[in-house]
Amino acid sequence: MQEIKEDPIAHVTFTGGDPFFQAEAFSELAARIKKETDKTIWCYTGFLFEYLQKNTLYYNLLKYLDVLVDGPFVQSLRDEDLLFRGSSNQRLINVPASLQQGNVVLWQRDEMLY
Repeated sequence: MQEIKEDPIAHVTFTGGDPFFQAEAFSELAARIKKETDKTIWCYTGFLFEYLQKNTLYYNLLKYLDVLVDGPFVQSLRDEDLLFRGSSNQRLINVPASLQQGNVVLWQRDEMLY
């Protein structure tokens, strides 16, 4: 946590192994990040948003995220021109808007870019 707080420029990204396999620990860290900093939190997962929001343990982490990159990397859908993801099946999801509206809201490039 100290490293996160000391870096005035960097934001936070949770990535693989899949953070949702350790959802409780990542939830605690994410809660502290949100309480003690103004940093955004991005998270990469092989799970789909729709699945995560239905599970209490996973939802407890999801609610602290700003952007979720969901879905597994699929080699046959690999596209090096995609922004912040490796394959075209993966979505960049604006988590706060999605949770508020009850459906997936895709992240737009002009939002929370760090």
